[in-house]
Amino acid sequence: MPDSRGLFISFEGGEGAGKSTQIRHLADKLIRRGFDVLVTREPGGSAGAEAVRHILLSGEAERFGTGLEAMLFAAARNDHVRDVIRPALENGAIVLCDRFMDSSRVYQGGPGDLEPVFLDRLERIAIENTAPDITIILDIPAAAGLARAKARAQGQGTGDEPDRFEKETIAVHEARRQAFLEIARREPERCRVIDAGRDEAAIARDVMAAVTPLLAAIAPAGGETEGAT
Repeated sequence: MPDSRGLFISFEGGEGAGKSTQIRHLADKLIRRGFDVLVTREPGGSAGAEAVRHILLSGEAERFGTGLEAMLFAAARNDHVRDVIRPALENGAIVLCDRFMDSSRVYQGGPGDLEPVFLDRLERIAIENTAPDITIILDIPAAAGLARAKARAQGQGTGDEPDRFEKETIAVHEARRQAFLEIARREPERCRVIDAGRDEAAIARDVMAAVTPLLAAIAPAGGETEGAT
């Protein structure tokens, strides 16, 4: 990653894979080791991107077609990269992002009605060479992930309606799961697939093991540097 002293880690996976939970576990461990950590998300993460988030997740853009939806995601991502991710990396932070470019490849590219060349160009414009150093793909069968997401929502008592993507069929979600796994097969140097069907602690250990080799090049800001787990 040109001119970057930090580390960019993205988390991907289907609904209910536990991305936010594992990001929290990893952030806590890294902070205890003395690293400067920024946790962010997509769609959103910056003022401009958050303004687009509601439009995307509410489904308001869906009626205008996947092309416009893909462009909105790209615009939000570019704002996020320029205003939040890249400045943090240049300051030596470890950035943990809940979804990034692979979600667009899967969610907008999956239906097959957008030309790959179009999506590739949007991605290049959006990320401006700021790609993740490592991507953690939390893998869980779609039915299990959706059941987990539903149980979590009920437990929180939010009563929220499913968003634009959660409401789709299990078959669609399973196809997206397979698309994430295909990305991992194509880019094994960047992607690490971790079984997300286990208990939180076991998953967290595997996430930390995947990230640890990359930490040697990052200087902690202070705090514990030895023995943290």
